[in-house]
Amino acid sequence: MMNFFNFFGSLFGYLLWPIFYLVQNYGIAIIIFAIIAKILLFPFSIKQQKSMAKNARMQKKQKEIQEKYKNNRQKANEEIQKLYQKEGINPSSGCTTSIVPMLVMLGIFYSISAPLTNTLHLNADLISNAVTYSQHIPGAIPTGTANTYYQQIQILDNIGVISNSEFFRSCFTTAQLSDITMLSKGFELIPGSGISMLETPSTYGFFGSWYTLIPVLCFLSSVVTQFITMRVNGTQMQGCMMAMIFALPLFSAYIAYSVPAAVGFYWICSTLLGLVQSIVMNKFYNPVTMVAEEEARHVALMELNEAKAEKL
Repeated sequence: MMNFFNFFGSLFGYLLWPIFYLVQNYGIAIIIFAIIAKILLFPFSIKQQKSMAKNARMQKKQKEIQEKYKNNRQKANEEIQKLYQKEGINPSSGCTTSIVPMLVMLGIFYSISAPLTNTLHLNADLISNAVTYSQHIPGAIPTGTANTYYQQIQILDNIGVISNSEFFRSCFTTAQLSDITMLSKGFELIPGSGISMLETPSTYGFFGSWYTLIPVLCFLSSVVTQFITMRVNGTQMQGCMMAMIFALPLFSAYIAYSVPAAVGFYWICSTLLGLVQSIVMNKFYNPVTMVAEEEARHVALMELNEAKAEKL
C-alpha cells in the first residue's frame, strides 16, 4: 500500500520540484501546486455538482416510494433501484470525484515526507545508506528516536551538520548536494522567520508554538468553507450534517497536527481555493437551477417518448 501512495508522491514530486526550483520557496510552490491541482480537478468538481443536482431531484420521488412501502423495506429498495435505473442515475457516481482529491492529498503527503526520493528523485538505496550513516553523526539523526516516516525530512533539517561529512559528500554529486541544500533552505515559511514547514506541530506541543496555527487554521478554514458552501448551495443543515461539519474539520486538524507542517499548509490552501471554486461554480452550476433544468429535460424526454408511442 505504501508503494502505491509513494507512486503518487513521486508523480507529484515531478511537478513540485520544477515549481520550487523557480520560486525557491516551498510555501509558494505549494500554493501554485494547489491552484494547478484545482484546475486539473475542476472537471471532477463539475461532475460531482451535476451528480448532486440529479440526486437532489430524485430525493422527492425516493421519499414518496419510501412512504408508499414504509412497511416493506425490501420492496421500497427494489422500487428505488428501478427508479434510478429508469432515470439513468448511478447513486455512487460521486464516489470517484471524492476519492481523487484524497489521492492528491496522500500524494502531497508522500512527496513531502520523503522529499529526497519523491521530490528530488534520488536513488532510494543511496538515501537509505545516508540515513543510516547520519544516525551516527553527533547532532544529526538520533538512533532509535527518529520517526522512520520522516528520516529524509530530518536529513534536510540537519543538512548543515550532515553535509560536512566525507561519507555524505561521497554519496552524492556536487549538483545533487546543491539541490538538497537548496531544498532544505526553501522549507522556511517566511525567510528569516525560523518557521520550517518540515517540522511537525505535535513535536512542540499544542500551546506556545507558532506551529499550532497550522492545525487551527486547518480546522477554521474547513468549517468556514463548509458553512459558506452550504449557504451558497442552499443546503439545509440538520442534526447529523451539523455534526459532520465539525467532525471532518477536527479530523483534518488532528492530521495536520501529526504530520509535517507543509501538509497542513497545503490542506489550508486547497480548502480556501475550494471555497473560491464553490462560489464560482455556483454562478454557472447552481444546484437549484440545475435541478430545474434536469426536471425540464426529463419532462421533455417523457413527452417525446409518449409522442412516439402514440404514433406506433
